Amino acid sequence: MLEWSHDGQQLSTWYRVVGDLAAPRLPLVTLHGGPGAAHDYLTPMASLAGDGRAVVFYDQIGNGRSTHRPDLGAEFWTVELFVRELALLLDHLGIADRYAVLGQSWGGFLAQEHALTQPPGLRAMVLADTAASFPDFVAECNRLRALLPPDVEATLRRHEADGTTDSPEYAAACDVFYRRHVCRLDRWPPELEEGFAWIGRDPTVYQTMNGPSEFHVVGSIKDWSVADRLPEIDVPTLLVSGRYDEATPALQQTLLAGIKGSEWVEFESSAHCPHAEEPERFTEVVGGWLRRYDDAGSAVSAT
Repeated sequence: MLEWSHDGQQLSTWYRVVGDLAAPRLPLVTLHGGPGAAHDYLTPMASLAGDGRAVVFYDQIGNGRSTHRPDLGAEFWTVELFVRELALLLDHLGIADRYAVLGQSWGGFLAQEHALTQPPGLRAMVLADTAASFPDFVAECNRLRALLPPDVEATLRRHEADGTTDSPEYAAACDVFYRRHVCRLDRWPPELEEGFAWIGRDPTVYQTMNGPSEFHVVGSIKDWSVADRLPEIDVPTLLVSGRYDEATPALQQTLLAGIKGSEWVEFESSAHCPHAEEPERFTEVVGGWLRRYDDAGSAVSAT
């Protein structure tokens, strides 16, 4: 556990390391999504430790096995809170001078914010299924939502208008979208179900920062954007996303154009979770890319 304090609150952040942090390869710190999910759904990424790389998983504060504080209001649950938590974790693990990060979905927002602090030890960054602007992300989700069956769309609109988004009927309608654009596997892996189940167990972070669903966003980060600051990111960056991803190709193009030298790989059979939908290719693509930057010194160019 990482023990720390913020705004006078004593907090504990749970983490787990797969592999040896002292190994020659860059340690990889994974940043889960939500905000409000837990690390569980990212555990297939432990395969990236197979070639001697340490992979760090942690539950962001308010999520999973870390401290929960449903009594605290929106003023506590800020992007800055999570940026600080990540920096403290890197120091606690003793890897702040040399590491890589992989941010998935909301974790990609966090990764970009972290990179914008210009941390000297950040050698490489993977942005998975994410965007540079939450308004743009919501706009794309709503464009995809408009393609849902009319009765599903009508159900969503009725409950949003009536303020009954906690209804099981609303959840079932959302699930139609999620099965198209979050994970297209017929049966979701247990770790995926478990990671997202934490949102239901304690919805504080998700509902405070996001809202009731991916496309009905009324939370505190609804206006978040770093799109105009992307040129400030000066670290090798790989973008990955799925063909059917709610983080659509248009969102990847913004990142690709904004982050100098970034690269993008699209997974043809995936939605928002290619690490679960195409795990072998994900490991091959991301692992191979990270190996290009394992030098202890400055990042090296691909050969």
